Amino acid sequence: MLTVKIFQFNPVSVNTYILYNNAKEALIIDPGCYFEEEKQTLKSFIEKEQLLPVQLLNTHCHLDHIFGNKWVYETYGLELFLHPNEEQVLNFGPQSGKMWGLPFDNYEGPLHFLQQHDIIKIGEHVLKVLLAPGHSPGSICFYCAEQNFLIGGDVLFHQSIGRTDLPGGNHEVLLASIREQLFPLPDHVIVYPGHGESSTIGHEKKFNPYLQT
Repeated sequence: MLTVKIFQFNPVSVNTYILYNNAKEALIIDPGCYFEEEKQTLKSFIEKEQLLPVQLLNTHCHLDHIFGNKWVYETYGLELFLHPNEEQVLNFGPQSGKMWGLPFDNYEGPLHFLQQHDIIKIGEHVLKVLLAPGHSPGSICFYCAEQNFLIGGDVLFHQSIGRTDLPGGNHEVLLASIREQLFPLPDHVIVYPGHGESSTIGHEKKFNPYLQT
């Protein structure tokens, strides 16, 4: 069984996820730890639970989701997995950080690219990659059919959707991504978003004001 642990980090309150199995293997998704104490919080949890981090994943590469990439790489030796369309967003991170008054050292290690329907394995468990652009050019979600949950990044929120006014954003593309990639999933699938509280696919079909036809 996979356990989902959520941390809320940095001034933008991003949700950072650690997924781990019974063998204590762990995925780190969107490490938003900006301050030193946030990095220590993540490290302390990993040590307390005796976890072995095995993969670093970004749903997308807006700065609030990538602050901790370099630290994870240096601390655990994990290279970054992302969609190829996010490489340009990743590279823009430091410039974006200066614009927002949040300077940081960017990840500059090797990149490994994920595509639609790729499989992430953690022990006997699998996550399926779903490509859902619109908020960002290469936004991806990680779907666990076995346990009915989705790590969704900034695609779909509780009764809201990701902003589309940043470079590479497209409102109509985002709505199409949600309807074509996420809404076909079972209604009881839990959506763990990049910010805020979780929801379900069924709830968002019924109540999300941006997706009512």
